[in-house]
Formats: sequence, C-alpha cells, structure tokens
Amino acid sequence: MSDLGSKDILIFSDPNVASTQIHTQIENVLRENDIRFEIFTDIEPDPSATTVEKAYKIWRVSQPSALLAIGGGSTIDVAKAVGILATNGGRIHDYEGIDKFSIPPLPLVAIPTTAGTGSEVSGSCVITDTERDIKMSIRHARLNPARVAILDPFVLTTLPATVAAHAGMDAFVHAFESYLSLQASPLTDGINLYAIELISKHIRSFVANRANFESGGSMLSAAALAGISFGLTGLGNVHCMARFVGAFFHVPHGLSNAVCLPYVSEFNSSACPEKFSRVAQAMGIDTGQLTVTEAAQAAVSAMKSLCDDIGIPRNLREIGVKEEAIPKMAQLAFKADYNRWNPRYTTEEDFVKLFRTAMG
Repeated sequence: MSDLGSKDILIFSDPNVASTQIHTQIENVLRENDIRFEIFTDIEPDPSATTVEKAYKIWRVSQPSALLAIGGGSTIDVAKAVGILATNGGRIHDYEGIDKFSIPPLPLVAIPTTAGTGSEVSGSCVITDTERDIKMSIRHARLNPARVAILDPFVLTTLPATVAAHAGMDAFVHAFESYLSLQASPLTDGINLYAIELISKHIRSFVANRANFESGGSMLSAAALAGISFGLTGLGNVHCMARFVGAFFHVPHGLSNAVCLPYVSEFNSSACPEKFSRVAQAMGIDTGQLTVTEAAQAAVSAMKSLCDDIGIPRNLREIGVKEEAIPKMAQLAFKADYNRWNPRYTTEEDFVKLFRTAMG
C-alpha cells in the first residue's frame, strides 16, 4: 500500500474471510510496514446500497487514502462503491449506468478470494437497491477496475465447495456471454475462448479440492480474463434473468447464473451456431465429425453436464423462485435492454417463456 502513497487504509472483507489465517497474515504485513488500518466486515452476498452507505460512513470518519478489498465479488464491489463516493460524493444510486462519474475513485487493491466475478479487473460493480428490488450496475471501463489486483490461489483454500462452484460458473457465464455478445471483437473472442477453455478444464478439480493450486490459479486467471472482456462487450440473457432472480429471491449471483445458463443457451444457439461450435471445441469436444448445428447442440449439452458435475440445481424452482414473480421479472428483463448485447432478440413474452421453462 505504501507504493500507492498510502499509510492509512480501510480494509473490506466479509466475516468469514476476516476470521481466516490469510486475513491475519495480511494484517501482520500491514503492521510491519507501519500502515494504519480499519476493517469493515458487514458485507452480505449481493450487497445493498445500505451496506455501501454504512461503509462510506466508516470511511468519512478517518478518510483513509486507499482501500484494500479481501474477498469475493461482493466485497470488492462494496469497496469500489465506497471509492467512488469518497471522491465524487452523493449516493451510489447517482452513478447507476455507464460513465456516470468522472473523478477517479480512491486507489483500490483487490485480493479476490473466489475465482468468479473478475470484479478486481472489471469496469463494473453491482449494488442492490432494496427499495426498487433491482441490482444497480455502476460501470466505467477506465476508472472502475482496481488499481492493483493480486491473484493468489493460496487464498482460495478455505473457500467452501458450493461457493467455488457458483463463483466458477459466474466466470464461465461472463466469458461465454461476452463471446456471444453483439459487441464482441476478435480481441475479446480470443480472451473469452481461452477463459472458457481454462474453466472447462479446471473447474471440476477446483471444486473437488480448493488446495489444488494449479486449478485454482487457472480459475483465477480465467475469471480475470472474462472480467476484462465483458466490460467491453456487455453480457446477455443469462445475466439479465439472473439479475432479477437475485433481486427478487436473494439467490447468490453465481448460482442464479448457473441455473439459467442451459435454458438461455438452448434459446440463443440458433442465433450464432458457429460461435457455439467454437465453444464446444474450447470445452474439449471433438467436433470434427459434427455439423455446425450438431456441434452447437454439443456445446449446450456440455454446459448441462458441467453444471451437473459440480452440483448445480437443475431449475429455478429448486432455488426458491416462485411462478407468480415471472411476469414482473420478464417485464423488467425486457426493459433492461440486454438486446443490445444478446445474440438473439428477446421479447417480453420470450422472457416469460424462458423463465417458465427454467422453472422445470
């Protein structure tokens, strides 16, 4: 932190991470370097604007000059939000959307403890507005990534298997939807295909044993690669649907993405079968004897198998989604205008059908 010119910092972590040996070691290093710090740990999954305001109040008391986030995407997103408010003022609601702030946030060092969101390098942070039951996306490709990101598979060793599975699938969906995006480019295609390849190869062994450093390092790298690219390309219907599943039913983001993935993939495959065929190859499928359509369907099947292998529930009903919420979620999904990025145009009625199909 001294390299950033900071001798006083605010640390963000959740209660579980704060109790680990890794967190204690980081605190000891800071003390040895005479860096003063306070710790904010009141962070929940899919953090709310209320949580951001609590953390911002802590910052305002001593006004440390830099931030350190040790945790998953939720922790890093809260730190990003506080960094924005510290230099731009107002409420985090003021910055919902794209490029809504212009003053660089406080310097942030991020140490991800899950291999999932890629928030440490992405241009976005997601904060839940509980008053409106929506997730606000605050995006700025240049100013929102952390100043420094440290990817160390050692910090993943205490991660529960279910969290590893959900986070890993979040990274997969980032790469997959960024690859399919209408705003994709040859550069982002290369990044995303490699991320898909890494995740497909390593997620099973990583979920089985988080102390497998080769798999953990590969998952962290893949999550960061996808985090870099999706800020440039946008995402698609999986994230669109998962956004409202999470807001309405408080389902972890990675889990809601993973459950929606097979259903949306089936819907989108006809729009870009050639890209689905390349996804199949990245997932390790020999497509040499398959037609493009067959290879595209093989990719969908491979995603279903991947979800099954790491214990992802098969439908929305299993994770607590209620049928009566579908019309409202579909309406909001259509209004969110992911048609800017999703490869197949999707009407409100299409979203109704997708949600109902995904109910199982």
